[in-house]
Amino acid sequence: MNKVILMGRLTRDPEVRYTQTNNTLVASFSLAVNRRFARQGEERQADFINIVAWSKTGEFCSKYFKKGQQVGVIGRIQTRTWDDDQGNKHYVTEVVAEEAYFADSKREGEAGASSFENTFGNTAPGNMGADFEVSSSDDLPF
Repeated sequence: MNKVILMGRLTRDPEVRYTQTNNTLVASFSLAVNRRFARQGEERQADFINIVAWSKTGEFCSKYFKKGQQVGVIGRIQTRTWDDDQGNKHYVTEVVAEEAYFADSKREGEAGASSFENTFGNTAPGNMGADFEVSSSDDLPF
């Protein structure tokens, strides 16, 4: 199984180009994804992950995503290689986005925000997909 779920901030606006063969839109951008833990006395580090989004997903990303915005991406890891003009072999590992979501809170002023949070709820284990609230006055069946 090859499935990746990331949440991070865009390091630049998505760059759009079109394939030569069938004129398909492809958007590429990079996410800064904070590592979960930091060593005591050190700042939290981030990984910078290259993302590629094709067709409709790429169109959505290029239209609505901007540098600094927090987004969620679901996709798969892909590796590829190519030889440059000097005969040097290049290796690239990237995430191919199959789904993309806004992840900034509404308080941060982003229109249409929280789609990722609504989909996945709180990030604590056991809360995946929880998008409801139970008030203290509700009768619980247990």
